[in-house]
Amino acid sequence: MNLRNICLGALALAMISGTAFAGALDEPDNMAPFFTDSSMKTMKPMADFKTAFMAMPMEKQEAMKKECQDAAMSKPHAEFCANVQALGGAN
Repeated sequence: MNLRNICLGALALAMISGTAFAGALDEPDNMAPFFTDSSMKTMKPMADFKTAFMAMPMEKQEAMKKECQDAAMSKPHAEFCANVQALGGAN
């Protein structure tokens, strides 16, 4: 019975906090301002990208910079991370 309660508790915690494990680059709301279309296929020009990036809270900027330095995270977001790096994303 105790093991069952532990497993159920772990499952509930994972379900509740599941979005906490998503990175800044995986959140559509974070990424949408950098694209010209709702399908998020076409990146905005660098001037517009910079405007959108600088308008974000510093915490989100730092989270994106950190994730772009992680090879596993930056690979699927190569174009985005290249722009972040051009804006001084390498600390």
